[in-house]
Amino acid sequence: MSVYGRADSEWGELVAAGRAFLVERANLGKLTSYTELSVTLARRTGCRPFNFERADERAAMGRLLGLIVERDQEVAPSDPPLMLSALVNYLGANDAGSGFYQLAKELQLLPMSASADEKFGFWVKQVKRLHERHGAGPAVA
Repeated sequence: MSVYGRADSEWGELVAAGRAFLVERANLGKLTSYTELSVTLARRTGCRPFNFERADERAAMGRLLGLIVERDQEVAPSDPPLMLSALVNYLGANDAGSGFYQLAKELQLLPMSASADEKFGFWVKQVKRLHERHGAGPAVA
C-alpha cells in the first residue's frame, strides 16, 4: 500500500533512520530542523527528500514524525512518554510545529485547551528529558 506516494517499505526505512538520527541529536544535546531531517533521511536511505512547498509532503513529514514517536515508545518506553519529534523545529524557530502539539494532545500529554505558555513549557520539558535520557545536558533556553 502507498501512503503519500511512498511504499510501506519506504516508511519503515524512514522511521528507522529518522529515529536513529533524532536519538543522535538528543545525544549531542541538539535540535534539528525539518529541512535537516529531510536531507539526512534522503542521504541515509536513498529515499526522495520531502518537498515542503507541497501541503501533502508537509503532511507526510508529520505522519513520519508521528510514526517515529510511536516506534520510540515501543523501543524505549518512558512514563510519561517522551516525543522524539520535540527535537524537530522550523528553521529559525525556537519550538516545535503545530503538529507536535496536536499529537501531544492526542496522546493526552497536553490538555486540549493548552495555552501558548503551557505548550512551550511542555516542549521545553520534552527536549530537556530527551537530552537527559540520551546522555546530553539540556540545550534549551
